[in-house]
Amino acid sequence: MTIDLKIGSRRLVGALLTLTAVTGLIDAVSYLRMGHVFVANMTGNVVFLGFSLQTDAGLSIPASAVGIGGFLVGALAGGRLGRRLDGRPWHWLRTVFAVQAVVLAAVTVLGGLGVLSYTGHRALVTIAVLAATFGLQNATVRRLGAADLTTTVLTLGLTGLAADSRLAGGPGGRPHRRLGSVLAMLAGAAAGTVLLQITNPTTVIALATVLVVVVGALLTVTY
Repeated sequence: MTIDLKIGSRRLVGALLTLTAVTGLIDAVSYLRMGHVFVANMTGNVVFLGFSLQTDAGLSIPASAVGIGGFLVGALAGGRLGRRLDGRPWHWLRTVFAVQAVVLAAVTVLGGLGVLSYTGHRALVTIAVLAATFGLQNATVRRLGAADLTTTVLTLGLTGLAADSRLAGGPGGRPHRRLGSVLAMLAGAAAGTVLLQITNPTTVIALATVLVVVVGALLTVTY
């Protein structure tokens, strides 16, 4: 079941594109600094589990498995929260993104203090927590039913961008959302990569936290 929240709203579209950029930021941290694992894009982790059968591939079975497990826990929580607040959709969205921001803030603080780690076996806890926040995000956006604004998966968006184009004999339409999602993910991943070369993962996660707070503020001010 999806909820009609006027997905055409510019601020809501902007909020979802911002979350897409956050995905790129955090996956840059997890892949480049936490042992080649994704905490948001689960397709990659499933494939990595298969690739890890080659022992010199530099991939970690525990990291990918923990990422998938954490994501499922977050998605389960997101599904339950969405059904519990079914009659109050905007309150539901604000609650979800407030929770996501709080968890990311906690990772930022604990990472900065050295309680959480980004390397070794201790990184598995960080992976699980981050993956849970994106499971929560994915379950929420899925329930929104926002076409081409999934915030994590771009395969269908890219397919639609090409298959529905006039060049392919399709209706053409307005590909802005699909293209926007691709560019937002690219911008987030590129920004995360550049920042990791001049600072530490904690700073990148802190930036992601700020962006999620901005999303919550947009929804609060608008609705």
